[in-house]
Amino acid sequence: MRAIVSCLLFLFPGMLFSQILNPRDEQGIHCTAIIVEGDTVPIIYLDQVYVAGIKFEEYNRKIESVSSEKEKKRMMKQAEDELQAQFGPELKELTFTQGKILLKLIDRQTTNTSYDIVREFRGRFMAFFWQGIGKLFGYNLKTKYDPLREDAEIERIVLMIENGSI
Repeated sequence: MRAIVSCLLFLFPGMLFSQILNPRDEQGIHCTAIIVEGDTVPIIYLDQVYVAGIKFEEYNRKIESVSSEKEKKRMMKQAEDELQAQFGPELKELTFTQGKILLKLIDRQTTNTSYDIVREFRGRFMAFFWQGIGKLFGYNLKTKYDPLREDAEIERIVLMIENGSI
């Protein structure tokens, strides 16, 4: 009996130590999660960004103060370049689902669909063009945010973020 206990005491730290040094190679992301109505929901913390509505209003004010169409186009190109430089790399890293959620959150924040924003700032042709490109990849720039039905879960999460509970 002593021999068995001695062997176990000798082997157990070695097995434990080997698990720490050589964890199993598993695919995926490790994160905390909560269980909601029997479903496991991962919790991933992202940096807060409050720019969609702010930038939209900023560019709107600037454009309203200009009467020349040529100057408006120049300002819009400058705004597009600024946004591309600031957010382009991050936007390219979004997953398909994150992209769809972003379109909905833009509508939530600005009360304008992405299509409407492109149409207002870049013209009908560019809005039509980007809507066509989006459709090829499964996106709809005319997507409206529906906090009471289709987007109720997104709204719940946004409200939890805004009140600091997550």
